[in-house]
Amino acid sequence: MVELPDGRRIRGASARRRGGEVPAPDFAVYLLAREPQQKQWPYQWVRWRDFGLPASTGEAVETLAEAYHRAGEHRVEIACGSGVGRTGTALALLAAMSGVAPTEAVAWVRAHYHRRAVETRGQRRWVEATAASLPPRDPDR
Repeated sequence: MVELPDGRRIRGASARRRGGEVPAPDFAVYLLAREPQQKQWPYQWVRWRDFGLPASTGEAVETLAEAYHRAGEHRVEIACGSGVGRTGTALALLAAMSGVAPTEAVAWVRAHYHRRAVETRGQRRWVEATAASLPPRDPDR
């Protein structure tokens, strides 16, 4: 579980290995090359190949913004195959949505989630560029 600077909590996870005692999410985002065959809870799928970037930055940002807002009141989970690279990349963007500077978001997620989060240079550049283009944070949301 990652607590963002504004207090929202989001669980990073592996889509392949479900934790036994972990409560089910109220909403999940799956960052996978193929749509998951999961029907136990509401989710959104972002097409995103392993070690790559999302097929659509706009769709990824929109979906992650929804997850960010839902995390204010609900259990939210972000998952990719192993729960490290794509999940860490998404969590870094969520950290930026929460107020972390775009240039610090990767270091923040590595310190607070997983030391290998954001596995490629392309993912790191994507976080910085995408976070820098986000609208200013509304402190009341």
